[in-house]
Amino acid sequence: MKGNDKRYWLDEPANVTKLYRGLWAVGIVLVLCDLLLHKHEVFTIAGWFSFYGFFGFVACVVLVVSAKGLRRLLMRDEDYYER
Repeated sequence: MKGNDKRYWLDEPANVTKLYRGLWAVGIVLVLCDLLLHKHEVFTIAGWFSFYGFFGFVACVVLVVSAKGLRRLLMRDEDYYER
């Protein structure tokens, strides 16, 4: 057996493009559904157009940036356990 000859479906660039476009299409449909649904929100800001989508995006960005900062704070040397 020579190396790793197995091909996966994401190894094909055309499949990656299809997946990327499909995710965009689903996202656009969900945002358009937000226009059609009547919301009964307690807070006014939650009733804004696509609030939860923007909130989720901002929350993910904050998580990534804070994780990068925590990595700098908590990171140890490569030979930390060998000492």
